[in-house]
Amino acid sequence: MTPPHESRRRLYIILAGLAALAVVLAAWAIFHKPAAKKAAPHPIPVTAVKAASQDFQLAVTAIGAAQAWTSDLILAQVSGKLIRVNFTEGSDVRAGQVLAEVDPRPYEAALLQAQGTLKRDQASLAGAQRDLARYQHLQGEGGVSRQVLEDQEATVGQDEGTVEIDKGAVAAAKLNLEFCRIVSPISGRAGVRLVDPGNLVSASGSVSSVASTSSAASAASPSSGSGSSSSASNGPASNTGSSSSSGIVVINQIQPIAVTFTVPQGEFQHLVEVSGGFSRPLSVQALSQETGAVLDTGELRIADNRVDQNTGTVELKARFTNAGKRLWPGQFINVRLGVQTLPNATVLPLSTINRGPKGQYVFVVGPDNKVSMHVVTLVTTQGVVAVVKSGVNVGETVVTDGQMTLNNGSLVRVAHLVQAGSSAP
Repeated sequence: MTPPHESRRRLYIILAGLAALAVVLAAWAIFHKPAAKKAAPHPIPVTAVKAASQDFQLAVTAIGAAQAWTSDLILAQVSGKLIRVNFTEGSDVRAGQVLAEVDPRPYEAALLQAQGTLKRDQASLAGAQRDLARYQHLQGEGGVSRQVLEDQEATVGQDEGTVEIDKGAVAAAKLNLEFCRIVSPISGRAGVRLVDPGNLVSASGSVSSVASTSSAASAASPSSGSGSSSSASNGPASNTGSSSSSGIVVINQIQPIAVTFTVPQGEFQHLVEVSGGFSRPLSVQALSQETGAVLDTGELRIADNRVDQNTGTVELKARFTNAGKRLWPGQFINVRLGVQTLPNATVLPLSTINRGPKGQYVFVVGPDNKVSMHVVTLVTTQGVVAVVKSGVNVGETVVTDGQMTLNNGSLVRVAHLVQAGSSAP
């Protein structure tokens, strides 16, 4: 029979073994726990665009200024008192329309005087010619000396010259009387009136307020001057008071209207090539600086004959019909000059283009919604549009927003998809 203390000792040994086994099993369960299943990655939301094919126009952009195609400062061609202004400020006028009138009475009197002088001298000439005819008849019969005949021939020649002078004086007087009616040389728009009726105007362009009565003088000499809207002559009216160089009104031709701008000499050479030395017209658009809206479309008409050495630019002038009168002289606008059209060009928004160590690239979304980096070669960029030469095919989906968090192979979700053609010019 086993003693009691030996039975307790075996029991303790068994319990200790079981406890050790439990500890071992617990440790094994803790340190050999199976790994948790890895969670699926969340797709990154992006905005994308479909690469499109379209005819794309290459253009030169510049800042231009509109100016009247023709601008005339209307000046008086005779001196006198301005008695009437026949136009409304800011209204359209036509070529030949009477704009203002100078007091014609002194010039009517001068014409009458010149005509009277002509008649007197014509009568003297007729008498001298009759005497010459008698002397010629008598000289043949020996009744008149040759000296008397020659003197009479000289008298007739002098009288003929006097009559020609008188005819010129009459023509000048008629012309000055005609100049009392100041007409517009062009069709255009009248500006603000520069002188009011009642002032004295002169052929030199000066204007004086009437401070005392003006007196008539002798016949006016023929007018002379340059330009279609002003010339100088000596008129019969005398001015009083201080004068300043001025005019009556400025007429601006705004239909058509001109827009001038400059381009660098490098781009100018390109324009010469594509236009065949400007033998073919180039399309020009005038754009609003505030909204970017197209105000009018015209043609490049004039290229300056030199390069400005100070700026390295060439001045160009375009002609616009301005049918809607959306262009105004002095207005600053953006100019877009069409240079060349690229047929079936692949276009993308400029925001799709990224730059890295290997150059320019885009993220293209694949059928599995994973992106891949494509290195691209560009033909050009213009505004917010890039023209792609290689690296992207028409119809491929390209990420345009959200690229900063992407890597090659990233899973994406296209939250918004647009067509590239909507961003092209």
